[in-house]
Amino acid sequence: MKLKNKVAVVTGGNSGIGFGIAEALKNEGAIGAITGRNQATLDNAVNELGEGFIGIKGDVTNLDDLENVYKVTAGKFGKIDTLVVNAGGIVDGQPMMGISDVTEENYDLYMNLNLKSTYFSVKKALPYLNDGASIILIGSTAAHRAAPGMTIYAAAKAAIISLAKGLSLDLLSRRIRVNTLSPGSIDTTVFGKIVPEEHLAGLKQMWVNIIPVGRMGSPADMGKAAAFLASDDSEFIVGTELISDGGMTNISLMK
Repeated sequence: MKLKNKVAVVTGGNSGIGFGIAEALKNEGAIGAITGRNQATLDNAVNELGEGFIGIKGDVTNLDDLENVYKVTAGKFGKIDTLVVNAGGIVDGQPMMGISDVTEENYDLYMNLNLKSTYFSVKKALPYLNDGASIILIGSTAAHRAAPGMTIYAAAKAAIISLAKGLSLDLLSRRIRVNTLSPGSIDTTVFGKIVPEEHLAGLKQMWVNIIPVGRMGSPADMGKAAAFLASDDSEFIVGTELISDGGMTNISLMK
């Protein structure tokens, strides 16, 4: 119970990695709020988390929605101790493409969801955060290795890693530390947005084949890492990146 009665907000906490993080924080004693754009999945997630967490519908690319999330959370639970800026990823209806096919609209939508929203999720939270709070930005190992069609997404995630450093410096006077948790290949429903159902198993096996530990990650794996960064166990860790990817980024399986 390292986070007993600590107030947490997890954006995009209604499914996937975000829900895994919210569940881990709750298991360590935290209370607070998760956000999402889909009311049905938000309600289901809150029911699974049980007492102590509420769901607030909102779009992280809308600054008024962000303000409302923090205002409602602080009004119910008090000031916030942990902020996990998780919402992001693939833009619905906007496939990842190479530079020859990317439009200005496609570029803006990906940057708004994955970079601009991260910055303003932190900025809008500042009046509602306790001094000494922990902010966890969700990056990606895509920031460290190029993959077809992922240039814009990867660039946004690389910028998030840099944001953690600069924001930590900006917030030193309040002892608010900002770190990045960068997942590798995590087994969530996002794969269904990338390929048809009949190709899912093959795609996942492709990832397993290049992950040194021999399996994909789970939302629970990300939750454990986030709970560590949220707790006092990591109080001397500031402005850094924790890569949780089964060794994929730093260990090669080439023989």
